[in-house]
Amino acid sequence: MLIVIGGLSGTGKTTLARLLAARTGAVHLRIDTIEQAVVRSGLARRPLGPVGYVVGYALAGDHLRQGLTVIAESVNPLAVTRDSWRTVATEAAVPLAEVEVICSDRDEHRHRVTSRSVDIPGLTPPDWQQVLDHAYEPWDRDHLVLDTAGQEPQESLASLLHHLGHQAAPEGSEG
Repeated sequence: MLIVIGGLSGTGKTTLARLLAARTGAVHLRIDTIEQAVVRSGLARRPLGPVGYVVGYALAGDHLRQGLTVIAESVNPLAVTRDSWRTVATEAAVPLAEVEVICSDRDEHRHRVTSRSVDIPGLTPPDWQQVLDHAYEPWDRDHLVLDTAGQEPQESLASLLHHLGHQAAPEGSEG
């Protein structure tokens, strides 16, 4: 299965993706990690354009063809990136779950953005104004919208697992 988790910075995507991967044994592909590795290589500078996503699509496809569940986590702001993830799932002949993570409480969202620590060496996360100004196209198809406002991460994980119908859980595990 391919689980695509998108949403603006500071909504809880990475936390949720990590918890889900730990719970299910899935591979967690984080586009920020891929992009920062490209920058550290010295071959490119930000903004990178599609390179991080293109590498992510290739890695996801490889892992899916090996029979692994993949959690692809990124802002995923454009219809073209969402369509590309869908193509990856189709080509690998696996189910696709699309999840948009939001934080509907603006004050909580701002606090998360302004108080978080950076866990990728050299990455400068966007500030609050950059988050507000980020180009983000509305989703034009059915997908799960998960609101993390006022929730502990484990509560958001439980909600996600419920909505996934435990499809991402390995056999014999409890959901």
